[in-house]
Amino acid sequence: MTDARPILFFDSGVGGLSVLAPARALLPQAPVVYAADNAGFPYGRKSEAEIAARVPVLLGRLAERYRARLVVIACNTASTIALAPVRAALDLPVVGTVPAIKPAALLSQTRAIGVLGTDATVRQPYVDRLSAEFAGDCLVLRHGSARLVELAEARLRGEPDDVAAYRDVLQGLLGQPGGDRVDTVVLACTHFPLVADALAAVAPRPLQFVDGGAGIARRIEHLMQGQRWPDRPAPGTAVFTAPFELAEGLRTGLAAHGLSRIEWL
Repeated sequence: MTDARPILFFDSGVGGLSVLAPARALLPQAPVVYAADNAGFPYGRKSEAEIAARVPVLLGRLAERYRARLVVIACNTASTIALAPVRAALDLPVVGTVPAIKPAALLSQTRAIGVLGTDATVRQPYVDRLSAEFAGDCLVLRHGSARLVELAEARLRGEPDDVAAYRDVLQGLLGQPGGDRVDTVVLACTHFPLVADALAAVAPRPLQFVDGGAGIARRIEHLMQGQRWPDRPAPGTAVFTAPFELAEGLRTGLAAHGLSRIEWL
């Protein structure tokens, strides 16, 4: 007997697709719903209080509507602020997303790493704790960029890359004192792995870009051991929290991630 309940992935926009992709590679039979809170986008410019109040309520509605078996907060900002309230509100396993500072510190040869995230993420005490615990012997530089979120959203819609904008974002990190030592960059927003190649192309030297997508996928696989799945992969569903005119480029981009059904909350 199969179980059609989906895994629910959640982000403010399309960034969580960088988590969905490796998870689907490990669990190709799993039904998935991808929820983008475009009504609240972008989270990186909201206050901690706004995010902590919004995300648990919204995820409660989504989990109930789609009968989710597991929730993945595929958003660093929402995870660093609202993960505990979501877990308290839902009687479901909940997987969060945190900046990949530990693997970055293991990789860095120069003992200098950069953290690129949203403004809301890079100022969180959680990032302080991760840096102290796993990168205590490293210089850790941070840079918050709402512009890079917009660039990732634009790319998925099929719009051309703004090369100068990517260069400006990276300069905001590497141009800080000690930035010339950085050899490893944490992509601490799930949007950013979607444009890692564009960042690498404008980097003044080779850099290692690290994100948590693969690790999160392995965690999902571990939690889903022994679960029953449909015999055939079902089309995934993308759900948005506010109506908008769906550009053909975005529809194509979602379909490339297995999300052929589009719904509105």
